[in-house]
Amino acid sequence: MTSTDAATRTWVRDPLGVFTADDSPGAPDARGGLVVEGGVIVELVAAGAQPSAPVDETFDASQHVLTPGLINTHHHFYQTLTRAWGPVADAPLFPWLQRLYPVWARLTPRDHELATTVALAELLLSGCTTAADHHYVFPDGLDDAIDLQVAAVRRLGMRATLTRGSMTLGQDDGGLPPQSVVQDLDTILADSRRLVDTYHERGAGAQVQIAFAPCSPFSVTTDAMRESAALAEELDVRLHTHLAETIDEEDFCRERFGMRTVDYLESVGWLTDRAWLGHGIHLDDDEVRRLGAAGTGVAHCPTSNMRLASGIARAVELEDAGAPVGLGVDGSASNDASTMILEARQALYLQRLRYGADIPVTRALGWGTRGSARVLGRDDVGVLAVGKQADLELWRLAELRFSGAHAPVAALLLCGADRADRVMVGGAWRVVDGAIPGLDLGALAAEHSAAARRLVAG
Repeated sequence: MTSTDAATRTWVRDPLGVFTADDSPGAPDARGGLVVEGGVIVELVAAGAQPSAPVDETFDASQHVLTPGLINTHHHFYQTLTRAWGPVADAPLFPWLQRLYPVWARLTPRDHELATTVALAELLLSGCTTAADHHYVFPDGLDDAIDLQVAAVRRLGMRATLTRGSMTLGQDDGGLPPQSVVQDLDTILADSRRLVDTYHERGAGAQVQIAFAPCSPFSVTTDAMRESAALAEELDVRLHTHLAETIDEEDFCRERFGMRTVDYLESVGWLTDRAWLGHGIHLDDDEVRRLGAAGTGVAHCPTSNMRLASGIARAVELEDAGAPVGLGVDGSASNDASTMILEARQALYLQRLRYGADIPVTRALGWGTRGSARVLGRDDVGVLAVGKQADLELWRLAELRFSGAHAPVAALLLCGADRADRVMVGGAWRVVDGAIPGLDLGALAAEHSAAARRLVAG
């Protein structure tokens, strides 16, 4: 079964372990599972109890760990086409980008469609039910890049926050990207408005949402930042950008704007709870406090940060200061994988490296669920609770890697779970027995790989 009738009551019964991500006082017991009806969670069942009303079907979860659907807050789907590319395998961020921009400038609509589908499928299989993407490369012929992404999200039955990214500061004007991948501001703002008018959904259960995402301090003008913020305020949508990722970026901001990154953010009207930042690594104590006071979110991207040796984000301190903290897999060319559950594992270990081994496993899982939901401005997902969307996953601990594991929830991260057995989005099963019904992964990978070879060959 891949979907359920709206009136069907389904009991996901007696899981081996359960993590609800509900940090509210007196959160109810869900060790007996939960009941789904009409795409939402209608009841949590205590250990040894039965649902309060008859159910139409039961899923035996006694061999599974039950968690909320994981939520990705920062990605670049198109970069699945440039994974593990030799010329940038050992490069830091700025040289990495400079080598890749000309390659990405050759993207075609079909390339982008394939890359997006691969990224979403990989995320879904790793337990991700809601994905944010930051797309900022619009070469000639790819004006409908976000439209293609909307279609892919709907085909796979996931949720997504798709950001209309932009670059306006090319090399001719002192920026990092070549002129071939920058756009004029009027074009960017007009398309941003069109996408919100066409696709943005509001309220509980929204499948597709649109946000605005000028790329980074070294690739957009201050006018682009200010005008995007004004338009986001007018249309009531969210804002996203890279910030405080590397020391090179910090130096760029000092040289070009005469200020540090968070000061720059505030100067363009972005120090707000409408915005979330990719990476947020190089922050001093006052900047951590200011981001927390403003409620500005941070997408922690541990694998990417390690891959590019960018640094260790102060995720624990940011969250303690009041900033929403979520997880992001980042672009596949700086991570080379799009696996959300492994990103939670990396976040756990990287933050333990910084703060100590007593950082709980559940805190890292919380960043990937309720924390990520808060980063995206959503209160209907990320938690297993009555009234929330039925976005959940079931993990089997039957593989050799889990043999001898005693604490089922902790085993997900400590033993390295990487593929969900079942994933439900809005009450519909989107992953069944570790596969995506109706999607030929072999054929997809073959066409995607061929496209990747053509892209880098020029």
